[in-house]
Amino acid sequence: MGGVDLCYPLLLNTSCSRTLRSHSQATLLYILLFSLSLLTVLLNLLVIISISHYRQLHTPTNLVLLSLASSDLLIGLFVIPFQSLLFISSCWLLGQFMCTMIFALSLVLTSASVGSILLISVDRYVAICQPLRYNSEVTMLRVQLAVCLCWACAILYNCGLLWETLREPGRHTSCHGDCRVEVGMVSGAVDLLVTFLGPVFVVVVLYLRVFAAVLSQVRQMRSSRVAGMAARRSELKAAGTLGVVVVVFLACFCPYFYPSFAGQDMKAIKLIVTLQILQPDSCQTTIF
Repeated sequence: MGGVDLCYPLLLNTSCSRTLRSHSQATLLYILLFSLSLLTVLLNLLVIISISHYRQLHTPTNLVLLSLASSDLLIGLFVIPFQSLLFISSCWLLGQFMCTMIFALSLVLTSASVGSILLISVDRYVAICQPLRYNSEVTMLRVQLAVCLCWACAILYNCGLLWETLREPGRHTSCHGDCRVEVGMVSGAVDLLVTFLGPVFVVVVLYLRVFAAVLSQVRQMRSSRVAGMAARRSELKAAGTLGVVVVVFLACFCPYFYPSFAGQDMKAIKLIVTLQILQPDSCQTTIF
């Protein structure tokens, strides 16, 4: 049975409490979560090695996949293990600086993953809907610049979002053993739009266009036998596979932002979208 204990027994008045788990329950959670971390690292490492080693895989699309695999590998290597320890023990024993760094790293990597998903969607849109322009417009140099810009924006955006916390780690904690990072209501609403709602809208629109083009080209394949159809089939298959990746990614991402779709967060988003935030004294608006 679970009970309550202190993270730091010697600090009776300032220590956070923690939930005690049975040995079997804690062991099972450790095995499951660290197996997930190991699997994430190994599978993404396999993708990275494959794309990096084989010259035939040095394509613009695979370069974006390399970016996505790199961010996911770092999540499995750093974020999942530390968050697992916090989840199982209910205590953070590595200090407030490490707490802030791990949280910031998780946001940067998540933003980089979302940016990579967006780039994949744009790549498939051009490849399927504008195939004659693909080779001239989607070059390795342009994709390299886009990937670098994606990572730079992820770092700068999240550093700006967490600037106050980065300057003063632990400013939101109430006791020893706590790991908590908070952002303002407006900043949280902006982050929801920039990191989730905006990218989801763009990805959905692009893939609707892609699959409309896919259906049209499938009909053409059935009615005629034209040279080069095998190559087009490969493009369509790639679009379908990457479409599944996008859907699964978004499905896994939804629970993180689900609480933001209710209450004051949603009202804050409405004020931003309707530009009421630009009105004088909008910062004094009551949103909860």
